[in-house]
This record gives sequence, C-alpha cells and structure tokens, in this order.
Amino acid sequence: VGSVIKNPEISALVPTLLMGLTDPNDHTRYSLDILLQTTFINTIDAPSLALLVPIVHRGLRERSAETKKKAAQIVGNMCSLVTEPKDMIPYIGLLLPEVKKVLVDPIPEVRSVAARALGSLIRGMGEENFTDLVPWLLDTLKSDGSNVERSGAAQGLSESLESGFRLAFWGIPSPKRISFPELSKAKVLAALGTDYFEHLLPDIIRNCSHQKASVRDGYLTLFKYLPRSLGIQFQNYLQQVLPAILDGLADENESVRDAALSAGHVLVEHYATTSLPLLLPAVEDGIFNDNWRIRQSSVELLGDLLFKVAGTSGKALLEGGSDDEGSSTEAHGRAIIEVLGRDKRNEVLAALYMVRTDVSLSVRQAALHVWKTIVANTPKTLKEIMPVLMNTLITSLASSSSERRQVAGRSLGELVRKLGERVLPLIIPILSHGLKDTNPSRRQGVCIGLSEVMASAGKSQLLSFMDELIPTIRTALCDSMAEVRESAGLAFSTLYKSAGMQAIDEIVPTLLHALEDDNMSDTALDGLKQILSVRTTAVLPHILPKLIQLPLSAFNAHALGALAEVAGPGLDFHLGTILPALLAAMGDDDMEVRTLAKKAAETVVLVIDEEGIESLISELLKGTADNHASVRQSSAYVIGYFFKNSKLYLVDEAPNMISTLIVLLSDSDSATVAVAWEALSRVVGSVPREVLPSYIKVVRDAVSTSRDKERRKKKGGAILIPGLCLPKALQPLLPIFLQGLISGSAELREQAAQGLGELVEVTSEQALKEFVIPVTGPLIRIIGDRFPWQVKSAILSTLSIMIRKGGMALKPFLPQLQTTFIKCLQDNTRTVRSSAALALGKLSALSSRVDPLVGDLLTSLQAADGGVREAILTALKGVVKHAGKSVSGAVRTRVYAALKDLIDNDDDQIRSSSSSILGIISQYLEDDQLSELIDDLSKLSSSPSWSARHGSVLTTSSMLRHIPLKISVYPLLSVVVACLKDASKDEKFPIREMATKALGRLLLHQIWSDPSNASAHLETLASVVSALQDDSSEVRRRALSALKASAKANPAAIMIHVAIFGPALAECLKDVSTPVRLAAERCALHTFQLNKGTENVQSAQKFITGLDARRIAKLPENSDVSEDSEDELASG
Repeated sequence: VGSVIKNPEISALVPTLLMGLTDPNDHTRYSLDILLQTTFINTIDAPSLALLVPIVHRGLRERSAETKKKAAQIVGNMCSLVTEPKDMIPYIGLLLPEVKKVLVDPIPEVRSVAARALGSLIRGMGEENFTDLVPWLLDTLKSDGSNVERSGAAQGLSESLESGFRLAFWGIPSPKRISFPELSKAKVLAALGTDYFEHLLPDIIRNCSHQKASVRDGYLTLFKYLPRSLGIQFQNYLQQVLPAILDGLADENESVRDAALSAGHVLVEHYATTSLPLLLPAVEDGIFNDNWRIRQSSVELLGDLLFKVAGTSGKALLEGGSDDEGSSTEAHGRAIIEVLGRDKRNEVLAALYMVRTDVSLSVRQAALHVWKTIVANTPKTLKEIMPVLMNTLITSLASSSSERRQVAGRSLGELVRKLGERVLPLIIPILSHGLKDTNPSRRQGVCIGLSEVMASAGKSQLLSFMDELIPTIRTALCDSMAEVRESAGLAFSTLYKSAGMQAIDEIVPTLLHALEDDNMSDTALDGLKQILSVRTTAVLPHILPKLIQLPLSAFNAHALGALAEVAGPGLDFHLGTILPALLAAMGDDDMEVRTLAKKAAETVVLVIDEEGIESLISELLKGTADNHASVRQSSAYVIGYFFKNSKLYLVDEAPNMISTLIVLLSDSDSATVAVAWEALSRVVGSVPREVLPSYIKVVRDAVSTSRDKERRKKKGGAILIPGLCLPKALQPLLPIFLQGLISGSAELREQAAQGLGELVEVTSEQALKEFVIPVTGPLIRIIGDRFPWQVKSAILSTLSIMIRKGGMALKPFLPQLQTTFIKCLQDNTRTVRSSAALALGKLSALSSRVDPLVGDLLTSLQAADGGVREAILTALKGVVKHAGKSVSGAVRTRVYAALKDLIDNDDDQIRSSSSSILGIISQYLEDDQLSELIDDLSKLSSSPSWSARHGSVLTTSSMLRHIPLKISVYPLLSVVVACLKDASKDEKFPIREMATKALGRLLLHQIWSDPSNASAHLETLASVVSALQDDSSEVRRRALSALKASAKANPAAIMIHVAIFGPALAECLKDVSTPVRLAAERCALHTFQLNKGTENVQSAQKFITGLDARRIAKLPENSDVSEDSEDELASG
C-alpha cells in the first residue's frame, strides 16, 4: 500500500506508520503524535487512508485519554484533507462507533474533541452519510445513564447542528480547492442543516419539561453547548429558549437545576453584549419569582450580565464587616450606565437592593455579592436610585405574593434603619405622593411601606415628619378601596406607637365627622374599623360616645355592629354603655333602626370573651326587668341568640337565664312572652343533655315564682302561665324533667316528677295535648321499677294531674294506668296508696267500662285490711263519684250492700269513706232503697255504739250534699231532721260537729231552693245557732262556717233572722279560741253585709261594737278563700 501512496507527507511517514501497524502497543501513540505534528500541503488519497485508518481506529480504542483525544483530533481533520469525501465512506462504519464511545468518555476534554470530530465528519461528508447519528444522540440525551453520557450527547449534537449552520452561512472551510458543482452540493447540505435545527428546536424545548428528570437534564445541557457551537446565530432563538432555562432553574431535581444554571451562564457569557435587551428582562422577571431557586439563579445570572458589562470577573473575595463595602470602582458603575442607560441601571439596582433582604439566605448572599461587586458607594447609589427603588418597593408591597411583600418590607425597614435621617426626607414624600396613584394596589403598597418605615425609624426621627404622616394615614383610612383601608389601619397602629394620643386626636375626630357625610360615611366607618381592629383599647372610648347618643339612628346602629366585629373582646368593659342603647333601639318605631340595632346586638354578644360574660349577663338581666316591654322583649331575644350561637362555655350561666326567662313567661306583654319562650328553647338547647337534671330545682322555683306572679294578677279561676299556653309550650322544659326522671338518683327522680306535675298544672289543656304521651309514657315506666315510695308518690300525683288536664288524650294509656294504680293500692306506704286511689278515681271518668273495675275493687275490699282497705275505699269513692252513671244497677247494689256494713266500722277512716260513698251512690238508688237506707240510718242514730251513731250522721251529711232535694221530700225530711237534732246533742263532739255540718247543708239547700220560705228556714237555722254555743270549739267553728255559707248564698234570707243569730255571733267574736274568733269575723262580714255600706255597719252595732264592725268591714271580700269555708259543706 505504501508504494502506491501519492501524498508526499504520508509517503515520508510510511516506515513510522508501518511500525504502528506491526507493533500497535508500543508505536500507536508515537504514530499519532507524528501525524499531528505533520503539516499537510497536499490532499490525502485513498491508499493513504488505508494506512492511516487502522492506526487511528486503534488509537480511539486505547485506554489512555490522551491517546483517544489525539485519535479523535485526527479523525476530525481527515475529512478536510481527503481528495474525495467518498474515499472516507468505507471507513465510517469502522470509525463512527469508536468516536461515539469517546463522545461519552468521563473526561470533559476528551468528550469535547470527540464532539468536534463528529462535527467535522458531518461537515466534510454530509448528513446523508450519518442518518442514524442524530437519533442516537437524541436517545442518549434521554437516557437514564450518567450525566457524562448525556453531556457528551449534548456536545455531539451541538457540533452536528453547528455543521449545518456553518455550511449555511460561511461555506465549507477547507484548504482544498472546490469546484462549482461541489459548492452547489454544499449549499443543499446547508439548507438541510438550518431546517433540521428549526424542526428539532420545539422538540428540544418540550423535553426540557419532560416528566423524567434525566430527560430534562440532558436537553437543558444541550443549551450549554449550543451557544459555543452555533455562536451569534443562536441568539435568534433566545426568546424561545430562555423560558425553558428559567423553568429549569426551579426544578426539584438538583442536576436539572445545575444544567439550567450552567446553560444560563453560557448564554450570558456569549450574548451579554449582543443580546442584552433579550436577556435582561427575563433575568429581571426571575428576580421577583415566587420560587426562591429561580430568584437565586436569576440574581447569579444578573450578576454575570453586570460583570460582563462592567468588565469585571465578579470572582473577587469580598471581606469585611459592612454589607455596603465592596470591591467595585466608579469605572464599573459608569460602564454599566453606558451600556444599560441610567433608567435601566436604576431599575436593575433597585431590584437587586430589594432582594438583599430576601427570605432565602441563598438569595440574600447572591444578591449581596453582586451588589458589592458592582456598587462602589452604597449611600450615594441609593440616593440616585431612590425614586425608582421606592417605586419598586411600593409595587412589591402591593404584590399578591406574600414572600415578595415580606422582602419589600424588610428591604424598606433596612433602608430606614441603616440610613435613617438621610433617607427619611426622601422616602416619606414619595410615599405620601403615592397615595394619589390611581392603582389601588400601589396605594395599598404605600400604606404597608409607611408601616415599615415607622416601625424601623426611631421615635425621635419620626416626630419631625408627623405633619406629613398623620394626614397621609388619615387620607388612606378613607380610601375608596377596602384593602387600602385595611393596610392603613395597620399603619395607624404603628403610628400610634410613636405619636400616641396625637394620632388619635388628629385622626379619629375627622373620621367621626366623616360619618355624617353620606358620601364618605361608609369608607369612614371602615377606616374606624381598621384602626379599631389594631388599637381597640385606645380608640374605643373616643368612638362610643358619638355613636350611642339616644335615640339611636340607623347608621349609628349599623356602625356599632360593624365596629363590634373588629373590637372583639375589647368591648367587654363597654357593655354597660353599648347594650342598653341597642336594646332600646331594638324596640324603635323605625323598622330600619330595629333591624340594624338587632344585628348590632347580635354581633356584640358574639365577640365578647370569657371575661365579658359576667358583664353581659348582668346587662341582659337588667333588661329583662326593665319597665318597657320592648326592652324586656329585646333582652329575651338577645339571651336566646347568645346561647344558641356563642362558642363560649355557658353551662354555668344557663340556670340564671332559664330562671329569668321562665318568670318572663308570665309577662304582661304577649309579644315578650313569645320571645321569652323562644329564648328559653335556645338556652336549654345549648346545654348538654347530661347536665339538664341539675336544673330541676331552678326550674321548679322559677315556675313557682311565675305562678305566684300570675296568681296576683287574677281573682280566682285556674292559674295558668301565659308562656305555657303557647303551641309546643312544654318543649323547652320537658327535657330537663324527663332526663332527671330517666337517669337521675332517687331523690332527683322525685324532684323531677313533682316538678313535672307543677309544670303541667300551670299549662293550658290545649297546649298540653301534644305532650300527654311523651310525659305519661316515662312516668308509667319509672313507677313500675323498684324505687322508694317518695318517687312513686310524686309520680302518682303528677299522673293524677295529667288525668285531670289531659282528658281523653290519655285514652291510649288507660289499661297501663289502671293496672299501675291498682297495683299501687297494695303498696306498703300510705301516701302511695292514697295517691293511687285518688288517681284511679279520676281515671275511671275516661273509661267506658267501669263495672269490671268496681268489681275488682269490691273483691279486693273483702280480702284487704287496715290501710289497704282504706285506700280501696278511697279509690271506690273516686270511681263512683267520677263514673257513677256508668256503673250498672247490679254493681251499684253490690256496692250499696258492701258499704252498709262498713258505716259503723270502728276505724274512723273506713267509716268516713264508706259513709261518703253511700252518700254519692244514693243518687242512683231507687225510692224504696233510699227509704230503707234512711230507716237504717235512723236506727243507727240511736245505737249505743258511738261509731254507729257517727256513721249514721256521716252518711246523712253526705246524702244531704248529693241528694238534698230527694231528702227534702216529706216524710223523709222529718226523719232526717229528727236524727240530726238528736245528734247535735250527742255526748261525742265529732257527732255534734258532723250533725252541725249536715244541718248547714240542709239550710243552704233550703235557702237555694225556696229562699222566701222563712218559716221553713227558721227551724234549721235555730239548730245551727244553738251549735254556736256548743262546748266544743270545733262545733262552734263548724256552725259559723255553715251560717256564713248560707249568708253568702242569700244574704237577705239570713238577715231577716238576725235577731236569732246576732247575739250568739257577737259572743263568738269574743271566743277564747282564735280559729273560732277568726271564723266569727268572716261570718259577721257576710251575715251583716258589713262591706256593703255604712248603714249595715251601723245596724250591726246592735249586736257588736262599732270598733269591731268597722274593723271587720275592712276585711277583703274573699279573705277566706284559702281557708275552709263553704267548701267544708261541699266535701264528704
């Protein structure tokens, strides 16, 4: 081969090259060195290539980095030396794989040479001979391998692309001569190179944000090499490339961030002077990015740009304590101004100064390094850039980014702290003027800036600027935009620290005055809200007197509510001033005032804290006792709203409120009653269910108070609490008692049952209807368990009330109730038995089938003894009394027969009960049965046994109550009267007392039925009057009651017999027994009609002293309502 080589330079080297072929281990490196040292004048022919390629191939495979680098250099040069590029084609398959391997070598310099070799191959031989190369390079860029492989691929790709560009713009640089056809071919290749890159660029940029970090790293690394390879032409694509690089600066992967930053440095290095208008805006935007990594990288790139412009490396070590002492010179500053222009230079330095106080340490350090490198005199520079710096800071303070606002605030604070009085005269006017800006965000930024300036400056420094600061903040507090006013409020708080009361005295009055201006009132009010939110304690006493002037206007009510929202717990000490005004306004005639006052009161009660609860409760309690119904109503509403909506712990305050609201249920104003009921529901609803039973005593006491209050209003009749006559009346209070009944201790259950009865007693029957089942069910369930007699007795009493007031609504419970009551008749405790007996009697009125019940009672009566028998008789009395008409004749006869044998029983109670029942059932006896009964009674009246005589008169008395008309018919009357006269003289005073009671009933009937028959009355009256002189005080008192009852029934019919009873009555007025004297006084009041005129008083003086007559005349008409009076005649 050597003999046919035509290239003289190669011919001379044939011996050396042959040694490299025959002994590659020792002579390959030497052969490569000789080749690199040879200067080629002639082109290389095909035989020369045949000798060179094996040596170069061997060199590319050597382990030595130096050898590989030399071999790659030779490969790159060969394409420019060959006679015909096609001569290289046979060797591409041999060399290219080895060049690819060298391209991913760990050593950067080796990779760089290999990349250039690839570029030379493509440039020399054309892209069509390397169709698989670019796809391979792109695949390597995306690989998960090492950074070294991706870096090598990036370098190779950049050189490959550069080849096309060089063809496109300069032609093929080669020492050989080129014919015209070859030149045309080169131009085609050039066109392919440019188009290919532009086609490839979007894909490159897209892969810079690929989901795999390795792909992002590889493609960003490509931008590190493209500027070096493509040179000036790459700047045409900067606008497309820069965003991808800036995004890479914030990447979560460190290697990607490093690749992006390296690419950025290369761009700055290559294009700082030629493409500054493209690079600078992108870098400036990055300085204010929300991501700190982008800010850090942007500051570093900005530094590179400025260093390049200033002509400094920026690598000097900056030592010393001061942050403002650097290594810059005035020449650097002038160079920057010359390139950037003064305005742009000021903008850049302002941004740089601001990020010196960045929240990220890395950003701060980077910014400080750049500042100290390019700024020679910090105070002088700051003075020059102050307007631009303030503009930058104000814009940043108004930014939506919290970090940017923080950085700007810190920067402004540092500026004031370090330079103090030197910059304040510059800063404050700029900020004041900034409030005139039409952009609300900038006005907000001004307010934040003022806060930072005042917080950083000394008090003494600010005093000389108060004339500017106070009007500025005052203006800002009335700004049309809420966000500006909010920031102005914070500025006011800072101002107050320095100016104290001067700030309040010069700002608050102006805002209060503005409240009266319809155009400014809303903004002024919000301004007050803002300063109140930051300085509540200091400002509130100045605002309240203006707002609570009575009568309260609609706007003032609105203002109080709005200010309360921000004053919060600061209102605790002013509740005594605010609440009375609002409570009064809630009853105003003007609907708007009422509505706004109500809303304000709701706000006030919800903003207080634990310390204000006591004051609030005190004011609300005062309100519930106010003389004006509207204030009481408002107070009740606010109590309910407070307990329903407050987040505070109010369980301890609930009892007091519950008690107060229950008393309000008997208020004279119906609207107040309704509101109090609603409030009561809310208060009880706010208390945990398990706590409710502890309120039972409180509720009972309150119900009692409310009942007494209602009783004082009425003169007789049922006592009902108005609030418990409303629909769902019991809903608020029922849970308290039911919870105690179900889960409380025995004592608490007793209290609950009693309280429930008291509650039902003062509830209207209509309101009670829907609660009959919820109340009765638990009562029946509890009484069936083993509880002490006190619990059972209380439940029975309540059930008795429920039966009386619930009526037919209880029908679903009739079987259970009847069974329960009958069972309780056998109880060991007298109280339980008595209560059950009374309840059973009332229950029978609701039943349609009474015979079985009466039969059961009669059967039990025969088997029972002692207290149980007594209870059964009481129950039987109740059944006959309430449902006697429903009892069949046969069963009545059984009752009559059973009881006739018991009226002479030795047991007083059994005797009394039997006699009373006989009197009741006598209403249903046939005439012959009645005659027989009276005959039997007549015989008993003369019996030697006093109990028989007593039973006789008891039965007669009961019959005179229930069937006086039948007895009055002759000949029965004469028999009865004779028996009673004899009994009235009996040696036993109980018999005489009962006889007197019976005669009183007879007299009462005679006066009612035949008031004009005075002679008929006289005989009976005489017997009653004779009892007035009885030895027993009980008999005398009974006679007085009988006489009084008749006088109240028909005063005229009694008065005609005054001569008969007058003297005896006068004696009774002097009786030694106090009960007798009191009874005599009440009897005299009605018999002499002392309260009907002075003439009656004078007439009475025939029998009693004038002093007594006048004294008794002053007694109330119903002074004996609570005492036994004519009711005695109606009992038994």
